[in-house]
Amino acid sequence: MASGRNAAWAVLVAAFALAGCKKDAPAGPPPRAQSTIEIPPQSSVIAVPVTADLSALGTALEREGPRTLWTINRKDETCIASERVKVAFVKLKTPRIECDIVGRVTRGRLTFEGRGQQIVVTMPIHAEVRAQDIGGVLKQETATADAQVRAVVDIALNRDWSPRGTVDIRYDWTDPPHIDFLGQRIEFTSEADARLKDVVARLERSLPREIAKVQLRGEVERLWKKAFTSLQLNESNPPVWMRIAPQELQYGGFTLSGKRIELQLGLKARTETFVGDRPADPPATPLPPLEELDGEPGKLVFFIPVIADYAQLEPVIAEALAKRAQRPFTLPGIGAVDARFGKVEAYGAPGGRLAVGVTFAATPRDRTIGSASGTVWLTARPVNARNSRKVSFRDLEITGDTDRAGADLLLDLANSPGFSQTIARALAQNFEDDYDELLAKIERAIDNKREGDLLIRATIEDVQTGRLTAAGQGLYLPVRGTGTASITLAPR
Repeated sequence: MASGRNAAWAVLVAAFALAGCKKDAPAGPPPRAQSTIEIPPQSSVIAVPVTADLSALGTALEREGPRTLWTINRKDETCIASERVKVAFVKLKTPRIECDIVGRVTRGRLTFEGRGQQIVVTMPIHAEVRAQDIGGVLKQETATADAQVRAVVDIALNRDWSPRGTVDIRYDWTDPPHIDFLGQRIEFTSEADARLKDVVARLERSLPREIAKVQLRGEVERLWKKAFTSLQLNESNPPVWMRIAPQELQYGGFTLSGKRIELQLGLKARTETFVGDRPADPPATPLPPLEELDGEPGKLVFFIPVIADYAQLEPVIAEALAKRAQRPFTLPGIGAVDARFGKVEAYGAPGGRLAVGVTFAATPRDRTIGSASGTVWLTARPVNARNSRKVSFRDLEITGDTDRAGADLLLDLANSPGFSQTIARALAQNFEDDYDELLAKIERAIDNKREGDLLIRATIEDVQTGRLTAAGQGLYLPVRGTGTASITLAPR
């Protein structure tokens, strides 16, 4: 930012022009404040989706179950039972027709799909059954049958971040196994059902076992370690950093996309704001046990320090006084006085006060009164209302460090409306533009930020301002920001 706009951060609204300021005996500069700007840490729950590949699960399940589930080989089965029929008033018994029944039941490729918080594993089953050597009359009759076995898996995470699965398996025949032969329907469903139970039981055993092998903890642990970092909120004027110190991870379910499972996690972290150089990363701690998510993840809370450097205020005041010096000041009992202004110094004084020292020379146009030169000090306490960037001064005091002969003249001039109002107008600005500019810079900085292996996305949704403080480092306006944030790991 330009120095003039940075100075506007201080926006010290026009209260230097307080009436009735008393003259004090000449004194040296006010003491300097040694206080630092302290920004309170905040607690945030940042969304941290973690993904893992489930391709290995499908491969393992494919390996577990053979393609041919069972075979059928039954000799001399009764294809058609003997019947008594009446022919020409004579009852005859038809012969029993025998046949050999053979067949094979196979499965197709397993498929995955996500349904909310569940994984559905589907196993297609195909049966081909033949009746051969049918009573020595027909060579064979062939029939097919199809079924779908569906395993609905509820996945949960243990506190050590290992997955577990609860399986519910169902199946239905889309075309029950049977043969239509000589007007009769021969069904093999009951036998197929008995054999299918073995397949279901095997799947019930293997699914939870293979799910437990999915490496979720490794990805979670990798993100946890990388999240102990610092994020730059503003690059300069001033440089601002937010340090993230994770405290716990909360689990709120998962979604499935293709062969990838995405865990919905909330990273509860302590966020601290630092002004100046990049702070050291906080020491990483071991991955803590899983906690249940107790709210919507993604809530980010942080402080933005809006700081006016005292050195950047000084030229603004000096320029305003130089312009004012182009016409004389009018003092009661003295008349017109010409002033020449020189050095301006500003800093924080004890008690949260701002000190402004102005070196100048004053020459009355009435030659019967001598000229005077020296430094006059103004101290006051800056105040503002919450959520307001307009600032005024209270408890104004003026002291001097002058040649004693002209002390009264300089103090009179310093107490004049023309002098104090000039300084007031120079500082009485609303720094809304600088404030908005800083927020825009911070939003750009964290909108899509890469820090090592972390990709951080954030938005600012609400901002509130606090009370202005004159500290040793500068004039500080605390700005509390809330928004949403997510952290993802870059692919390996």
